[in-house]
Amino acid sequence: MNVDHEVKLLVEEIQRLGSKGADGQTRVKFGVLFNDDRCANIFEALVGTLRAAKKRKVINFEGELLLQGVHDNVDIVLLQE
Repeated sequence: MNVDHEVKLLVEEIQRLGSKGADGQTRVKFGVLFNDDRCANIFEALVGTLRAAKKRKVINFEGELLLQGVHDNVDIVLLQE
């Protein structure tokens, strides 16, 4: 899969699992995304896809790298719907 395609799939999964905040932006916790069975089947390297999407300014999250367990409560915010 190419990176642009994976980022597009990531946006779809964030929309599926996330919820809109008061600011109108969709957000999901990293732990929810990481532990979802469908996401596990789609993304071979979820963290890499998240970093690529952040670099393209499609999503935003605190820090550079998200790790399971440590960052489960970090919000991933969708910047482009």
